[in-house]
Amino acid sequence: MIDEKDKMILEELQKDARAPTKRIAQNLDIPRVTVHTRIEKMKQDGIILGFTVKINYEKIGLPVTAFVFISFSSQEKLTQQELAEQIAEIKNVYEVHLISGEWDILVKIRGESLDKIGKIVLNEIRTLEGVDKTITCPSFASVKNGV
Repeated sequence: MIDEKDKMILEELQKDARAPTKRIAQNLDIPRVTVHTRIEKMKQDGIILGFTVKINYEKIGLPVTAFVFISFSSQEKLTQQELAEQIAEIKNVYEVHLISGEWDILVKIRGESLDKIGKIVLNEIRTLEGVDKTITCPSFASVKNGV
């Protein structure tokens, strides 16, 4: 379990994963050695899985985001998990979630255009065994986009 100091350190790392321990310590008014020790412990305990980069997708040619809801056909030989893993291997698929309710899988796709995303859905996702039906929802804007 983590305490308030760990939570504050995690918040600072989410703002800037490259922030030096010294700067985090100064921002939080915690000794530098304490910050370093806590970060190492959270890595060791599997709380911090890695350090990542937040990308401006427009600047790398992937300005359009869409979410695809997928209904799984349980009549197939593969499991929902196996289908989700196949979808995760498709280029420009950024997230795959197993969900409950009317839909079974939620996929986040990024692309050059809605047309390109449509081709991924039609030519790659819908052709997979286990995909019953899909609905694609383009995103107009991202208000909050976590790492």
